[in-house]
Amino acid sequence: MSHHGAADTTANPAPLGLLGFGMTTVLLNLHNAGFFELNTMILAMGLFYGGLAQAIAGVLEWKKGNTFGTVAFTSYGFFWIALVALILLPQAGLGQAASEGAMVAFLSMWGIFTFVMFIGTLRMNLATQVIFGSLTVLFALLALGDATGSTAIKHLAGWEGILCGASAIYAAAAQILNEVYGRVVLPLGERAPAHVKLQAQAA
Repeated sequence: MSHHGAADTTANPAPLGLLGFGMTTVLLNLHNAGFFELNTMILAMGLFYGGLAQAIAGVLEWKKGNTFGTVAFTSYGFFWIALVALILLPQAGLGQAASEGAMVAFLSMWGIFTFVMFIGTLRMNLATQVIFGSLTVLFALLALGDATGSTAIKHLAGWEGILCGASAIYAAAAQILNEVYGRVVLPLGERAPAHVKLQAQAA
């Protein structure tokens, strides 16, 4: 609802945020899984689609009165921009490259944040739970990979990250297609409202 009490007729920004997150996550983790080098394709996606487009989606969620969406999309949008900056700043001679230990701290902090958000998804649909649950595991694996220097763990993180990104792409596709067709084309695993559960238990 807007401040004037009129119905909110603005579009749903979540699919944009989910695609910015999901597509960029899949591409970075194809690199982590060992398919190609860390290149400008990933950096460009991180800056513009994972970063800028996702941050814009977060601001649009604010207009919707959605605190969870605002915090999630804006945070992960700037996470991508920060990640690209971590790579580009040292190359531009602006500061020292982050050590393995610093990257472990960075990834761990994002993992803690994601776990807190995951707890929030327990009140939401199954698709959102899968995204945040798998992202929590991804940050843990990436932090562990940097902490141990293990190529095997980094490759495992890559495969897990591809699944995490794919789950976000699926959720975006479901929201777009379900709205366009006016029915459930792709299920999101919606939670039944409490009164429906009570009726089911009474039956």
